[in-house]
Amino acid sequence: MTAFVSRACLLALTAVPVLAQNPARPALDYTFFKERVQPILLEKRPGHARCVACHEHGSPPLQPLAAGAANWSEEQSRKNFAIWKMFVVPGEPLKSPLLLHPLAREAGGDRFHAGGKHWKSQSDPEWQTLAAWVRGRTMAFGGAVRVLQTNAAGDNVHVIDPATNRVVAAIEDIEVPHGVAIAPDGARIYITDEALRTLDVVDARTLKVFQRIPLSGRPNNLDVARDGSKVYVGIRQAPGAVDVIHTKSLTNVKSVPVKGEIHNVYVTPDGKYAVAGSIASSTISVIDTSTDTLAWTLTLDAGIRPMAFTRNRDGSTKDIIVQLSNFHGFAVVDFAARKEVRRITLPDVPGREKETQGLQGSPSHGLAITPDGKMLWATSKYYDSVAAYSLPDYQLLKVIPVGLHPEWLTIPPDGSKLYVAIAGDDAAAVVDIRKMELVKKIPVGAVPKRNTSGMLLTASSN
Repeated sequence: MTAFVSRACLLALTAVPVLAQNPARPALDYTFFKERVQPILLEKRPGHARCVACHEHGSPPLQPLAAGAANWSEEQSRKNFAIWKMFVVPGEPLKSPLLLHPLAREAGGDRFHAGGKHWKSQSDPEWQTLAAWVRGRTMAFGGAVRVLQTNAAGDNVHVIDPATNRVVAAIEDIEVPHGVAIAPDGARIYITDEALRTLDVVDARTLKVFQRIPLSGRPNNLDVARDGSKVYVGIRQAPGAVDVIHTKSLTNVKSVPVKGEIHNVYVTPDGKYAVAGSIASSTISVIDTSTDTLAWTLTLDAGIRPMAFTRNRDGSTKDIIVQLSNFHGFAVVDFAARKEVRRITLPDVPGREKETQGLQGSPSHGLAITPDGKMLWATSKYYDSVAAYSLPDYQLLKVIPVGLHPEWLTIPPDGSKLYVAIAGDDAAAVVDIRKMELVKKIPVGAVPKRNTSGMLLTASSN
């Protein structure tokens, strides 16, 4: 779609009345334009250039996409809306040049469009979406709990509905996705992209990547500040760093130097610290999130693997539970005292052969604590299982076989189920926490590892 005539000519030719003179016409909804119309302007249709390819330098103009961006910013979207609403007649799709120019002539479209005829029929779903916007369609927003499973040897992230334990969608076009985190308001998903060395920002309503933010090196895991203002990304590349991304500007504003390449990063439950672990230096680095500076470090006797955090009654951090390289279990670090106070070995399973292939120096690699803080779960790659421990006394409750090479763990907010990334089976295992039994295995992508769960903002049209 390109080379529209000027607005003055357009008004003269089509006798478009101004809204003030015809209050009965429906209002054009900005959010519907942003969420439903703009993706059409970015879509590649076979045999056609994308609308944006011409209109970035044509008329009516579209804002130029920023380097590496797959979508427009909020400010750019509002500018697009202000211009493109001039080329429709609210309430009348068949009098709107936006819909008539790219529509085939035999379907009622204009005689010629310099950008070509994109739709052969008015029944085309994209054309119908444009027509719905012109008729005044609006958006309604709601929320749904979802489990997100990255596929470490793939190029996508699977979206699981925990109500049905089925894959309901996928986030595509992220080669070697590593860490995944959900913004506190559920509007965005943040995914570390190892192949591109970027933080990929996904719109939770469309499940499309709309921004790729360059990082200081190859990333591993990440976490989001409790207020959603920042994302902390671990850089698994010497000399080691934690990149700080501002979520309002979607820019990499700081790289905090730490000791050793970073494997995982976590924001503490109270939001006061970002805690990063290095396998290479066996060091835990604690960053003050108010200043984004290093507060203190602790070096243990083995590489730092996944971590989890217990809380004091006032919400502050009590202990860091940390898995270590070549150790089948976990250590307990007193956060205030800054020292290891306990180490617990996962049990051997009688009658089961120990798995030793492909452990990558991590026989136990995955931790999760139930929302009520009363139960800790840990993975055993030695025995293809998960183990449950009571808190705060760390008493073993049960060992449950789940599948080959269990990795990351996540528990949705209601605390009823545990989701286990089963890297060797290309599946996500579901454990009923109350019954303490495996209830389902869900096929996902290639070598699933990191996962998370939480409320996502979803969109539907009214």
